[in-house]
Amino acid sequence: MGITELSAAEQEVMEVVWNLGEVTAREARDALSRDVARNTVRTLLERMEEKGWVTHREVGRAFVYRAARPREESIGRKVRELVDTVCGGSSETLVAALLDYRGLRPGELDRIRKMLDEAKGGRLKNG
Repeated sequence: MGITELSAAEQEVMEVVWNLGEVTAREARDALSRDVARNTVRTLLERMEEKGWVTHREVGRAFVYRAARPREESIGRKVRELVDTVCGGSSETLVAALLDYRGLRPGELDRIRKMLDEAKGGRLKNG
């Protein structure tokens, strides 16, 4: 149902696309933290386009790719999967684990309180 999930390698390339805005296969390969063949990156980008995550335009002979989906959509999918598979469907368990094992950075608590207040007012989605 809906858009197909990204493989780990595709997710890595997608992070590059989100970070840089628009990339060719060569630029994406150069930005990766590991050595990957340009043809491999090109194939990943083609698959990602088939899945609906990126689009491309032609500039001369090069394809320039950009995100078709926002980073937040990927994060939301991963969080839902994490809550469902690791936290037994409980958002409370996820939040407790974040607080117990990671803690909060300065300013995060205030932003989280604001989000909770908005959710309480019915302005955020319910699972």
